Amino acid sequence: MKHNILKLQCTLVVLAVMNSPVEFAWGQDFLVSSLGTNEVLRYSGTTGAFLGVFVRAGTGGLTWPEGLILGPEGYLYVSSALTNSILRFNVKTGAFVGAFVPSGSGGLAGPVGLIFGPDGNFYVSGHFSNNVHRYNGITGAFLGVFTEGQQLFRCTGLLFGPDGNLYVSNFGDFEGGHNADTVLRFNGVTGSFMGPFVSSGSGGLNGPTGLVFGSDGNLYVSSQTTDSVLRYDGATGAFMDTFVSQGSGGLVAPVGLVFGPDGNLYVSSQYTHNVLRYDRATGNFLGPVMPSGSGGLRMSYYLAVMRNTPGE
Repeated sequence: MKHNILKLQCTLVVLAVMNSPVEFAWGQDFLVSSLGTNEVLRYSGTTGAFLGVFVRAGTGGLTWPEGLILGPEGYLYVSSALTNSILRFNVKTGAFVGAFVPSGSGGLAGPVGLIFGPDGNFYVSGHFSNNVHRYNGITGAFLGVFTEGQQLFRCTGLLFGPDGNLYVSNFGDFEGGHNADTVLRFNGVTGSFMGPFVSSGSGGLNGPTGLVFGSDGNLYVSSQTTDSVLRYDGATGAFMDTFVSQGSGGLVAPVGLVFGPDGNLYVSSQYTHNVLRYDRATGNFLGPVMPSGSGGLRMSYYLAVMRNTPGE
């Protein structure tokens, strides 16, 4: 589906920050959800400098913002986890437009992951409703539960893979049941369960959240409890290696993952309140994007990056 967002090419990201800022080779601004302050903050993509509060606490009822995504027609979509809704904001001004998914629509509880699918519809993971909901990508009308069942429990990240199927990171229960610490795969058209793609605890996976496929075709997964990023074979789901080692660069509780326009991996470090950058090939730490807590950032979660079309 083609999304023309005021001539912006937009990429979903999840990130966070640390000591002194690094210099970027690209010039976009980016937005970071700040769980601890119930805000969305804006930073320069060139210097990492704080540019201001983009969405203020409580705007439109925003409480505990988690997922961020830039969608069609110039809107920013934010999951308001504690009000069980998805709110929509003007992508240029941050002005509240309305509730795209009203509170509890279709039984949604604890929304986290957001993604527009290949069919143009809007998919949301319900961390507490233990399912993935599908909504009309234009109107937000509830279209039905896309997938649910005993296999899903405290699901978080969502990603449509190169094969067109849906990948979901799944915490499972506290006793290790319900496919604990796995990445599950579902048919991208029917929602039918295809089985675990990454098996329970593979490679030490514990608390999976962020998901991203790299240019190498492999799957990268943030492992919150082990403060690391793990890499898996993109075709088989077999564990390959620990791409970002435990605590590298001060990493604590990674959530969002994105490969930036420079090809490097950006990772949100939730409890150091910043975003860290790692070498695309080696996983070596390259530095923080911005100082820890810059602009009041507290518990950084997801990030949306806006990349201007050349010549604008």
